[in-house]
Amino acid sequence: MNAHRDIQRAEGPATDDPRPKSAVSSAVGLTGLIGLAAAIAVGRYFGANGPLSGMAAVVACALPMVAWTIFVDKTWKNESTGLDWSRKARAHDETREISIAKLAGLWATWAIIAAFYCIGRWYWDGQYLFAMRMLATAAPILFLLSIPYIFWIDRRLKEPKDGTYMFGAWLMGDRGEIDREQLIEHFRSWAVKGFFTAFMISIVPGNWFEVLRWSNADIVASPVALASFCIGLLFLIDVAFATVGYILTLKPLDAHIRGANPFTQGWVAALICYPPFILMNPNGPLDYHQNVGDWALWLEGNVPALTAMGAVLVILTGIYAWATVAFGIRFSNLTHRGIITHGPYSWSRHPAYLAKNAFWWLATMPFIATSGSIVDMIRNTAILGLVSGVYYWRAKTEEKHLMADPAYQEYWDWMERNAPVPRFFAWVKRKVGIRTLVSAVVE
Repeated sequence: MNAHRDIQRAEGPATDDPRPKSAVSSAVGLTGLIGLAAAIAVGRYFGANGPLSGMAAVVACALPMVAWTIFVDKTWKNESTGLDWSRKARAHDETREISIAKLAGLWATWAIIAAFYCIGRWYWDGQYLFAMRMLATAAPILFLLSIPYIFWIDRRLKEPKDGTYMFGAWLMGDRGEIDREQLIEHFRSWAVKGFFTAFMISIVPGNWFEVLRWSNADIVASPVALASFCIGLLFLIDVAFATVGYILTLKPLDAHIRGANPFTQGWVAALICYPPFILMNPNGPLDYHQNVGDWALWLEGNVPALTAMGAVLVILTGIYAWATVAFGIRFSNLTHRGIITHGPYSWSRHPAYLAKNAFWWLATMPFIATSGSIVDMIRNTAILGLVSGVYYWRAKTEEKHLMADPAYQEYWDWMERNAPVPRFFAWVKRKVGIRTLVSAVVE
């Protein structure tokens, strides 16, 4: 069998080696894309470029995906939801105490997140102000809706005593059956959700405005303008889908968090890419923009070159956005919510990171400095190299986390045998190894 696979690696992808099934169907993302496109068309027609209109577009993106997930894919029947439909729901008397403890744990968790928001000064300035207003408005609604939801789902769950229950039981003085690992997992998962949900909501208005501000005439005025509009549009798609993903972590949709990354290095690698911990901001340790122009500046006046470069950058941004769309309602950093194997994830295990970093290198051209200083050129190139290294680090910590799931191991192995990007790097390693061996023999 191993020899057979070695031959397949040399000759090409295996034709009798089917790709592992994806946890999300490609149709989910497509329906969300259609809903978002409709919202953008309506928004542009009416000039609705305000922040609430941006959030309405996120809702328009979410609703078709939820409908498809429920009525077509019927993921609520999946074994991975933990819901049991094979028997009649438990009586309320059986689960009432569990649900009360779980509500106590859930509300206390929300209170901790709210306290974190209050203490963090960055949440009350700039773009985060909008996110705080949205979350404050949603809080009483979520509080009320959580009551019937928890009482309903606990009657259907095979194992209702999860980490949320453990926290609530601990708060209520019941220390007898507390599972420490479940409790830790509960806090890890909600730390991800609390941190990234606020960030995603905060950047929706800016990305929405960036797409709505362009007139049709301005869009086609030049290759640079057309590329800039398309890139802005693709970033909006990415942000909208990511925002939906962080909000809809629900078991009946099979979109819940199976586990949050337990490795400290994984959290460090991710958090240094986001505010307030971001290291790539202006004057930050990994700021590679000192005296850097951009592709439009260096190619100015050369229309064919501007057109070609603009097209490449749009394609790279498209791959980046597609990588988020492929998750449907499940996108999230630092978590496992099902293994995605379709779309760009059939080419590379980390298509978003590859596309994003390639975009930065081509768009900024750090090896050219407006100051003409060799020092600036070397410094900016080296720092962007470090930034790319951070994303390589993120990729490896994510794989380390996901490798605990046999489904990801199967996907990883399949990619090594069939996917273009892993096969390319394997080919490079073989070539380098052969050259090293030849050099050693010659010497």
